[in-house]
Amino acid sequence: MSKLGNLGARLYRGEVGYDFVGKRKIWYGISILITITAIVGLAVRGLNFGIEFSGGAVFTTPKTSVSAEEIRRTAEESSGHTAIVQKLGNGPLRIQVSDLTTEKSRVTQDALAKKLGVSTDKVNTDIVGPSWGDQIADKAWTGLAIFMILVVIYLAIAFEWRMAIAALIALIHDLTITVGVYALVGFEVTPGTVIGLLTILGYSLYDTVVVFDGLKESSKDITKQTRFTYSEIANRSLNGTLVRSINTTVVALLPVAGLLFIGGGFLGAGMLNDISLALFVGLAAGAYSSIFIATPLVADLKERDPQIKALAKRVRAKRAAQAAKGESAEDPRDEIPGGEDEETEDAATGVVGPRQSTARARGSRGGRPQGKRR
Repeated sequence: MSKLGNLGARLYRGEVGYDFVGKRKIWYGISILITITAIVGLAVRGLNFGIEFSGGAVFTTPKTSVSAEEIRRTAEESSGHTAIVQKLGNGPLRIQVSDLTTEKSRVTQDALAKKLGVSTDKVNTDIVGPSWGDQIADKAWTGLAIFMILVVIYLAIAFEWRMAIAALIALIHDLTITVGVYALVGFEVTPGTVIGLLTILGYSLYDTVVVFDGLKESSKDITKQTRFTYSEIANRSLNGTLVRSINTTVVALLPVAGLLFIGGGFLGAGMLNDISLALFVGLAAGAYSSIFIATPLVADLKERDPQIKALAKRVRAKRAAQAAKGESAEDPRDEIPGGEDEETEDAATGVVGPRQSTARARGSRGGRPQGKRR
C-alpha cells in the first residue's frame, strides 16, 4: 500500500506518468470495437424483458423436493408459454411465465399445486399487466433525458461546452456497453435494472468531473507560456488523479461483485442479479471512459481552438530552436500553468520527471557557484 501511495504522490507531482492523451487513437479504437459489439448483441439477441414490462404471472411455491426441471415442464405444458424457474435459497421455487392471461394463470397454478402435492392456495400467484411496465419505461426515459440535459447545462456553466460534450459522449458510451452486456448474457431487464442504470450515471460522472476540475485549474492562462501544449497539460491532470480513480473504482466494485457473484450466483437472488450486473458493468465502464475517453476528447476538441493551435505551434517552434542549439527543451523560467514550477515533462514520451534547480543549472553551464568565497 505504501508503494501505491508513493506512486500516487509521484503521479500527482508529475514525476512519473503515462501518455494517455497522446495514445488516444488506441483508446478510441478499443471503445468503438466494444461499442459495436454491444450494439450488434443488442440488435441480434435483443433485451430479455421481465414480466414487469411484457406482462405475465409469477408463481412462488413452498419448499419442495421436486426438481426445477420438472416444475418448468409442468408450467410450460399448462400455460403454453416458456417458463423460467429459479430456486430461491434451499427450498422454494419461483416460476415466471410471460404473456399469461388471468384464466391461464389459474390453470397453471392448479397444475403446479397438483405436481407439488399441495393445495392451490399454497402456490402464490402474482399477475402483472404490461401497462405497468410501459409506465416504468416511460418514466425511466424521461428521467434519463432530464438527467442528460441538466448534466450538459451544469458542465457547460461550471467548466465549458467542450467538457460538457465529452462527458455526454462518455455517458452514452457507458450506457451502451451496459445495455449491450445485458443483451449478450441474457439477463432479464427488470425495474432493478432500470435502478442500476440510473445509479451508474452519477458515478460515471464522478471521476470525469474530478479530472475536469484539475484540468481547468492547470490550463488557466495556458497561452501565456510556451512549455506545454494543452494535450500535455490534460495528460498531467489525468495522471494526477489516476490512482484516486483506480482506488475509488476498486472500492466500489468489491461490494457490487459480492452481490453479483455470491448473492446472485450462489444464493439465487434474482433482483440482486438485475441490479448488481448493471452496477458492475456500469462502474467499470465509467472508470474506463473517464480516463480513456472523456479527457482525450476534451483535448481533441480544445486543440481545434485557434488560440490553442497557435500555442502548439509556438511550443513546437521553441523546442525545435532549443534542439538546434543543443539546449535542454525545458526553460526553468517558465511556470507550469496553474501548478508548481518544479517539474518538467519530456514532450516526446509524455513521461514526467523532476528538473534541476536554477542554481544547479547555472552551475552546470560554468557559472560561478553561489555561496561565500573562501
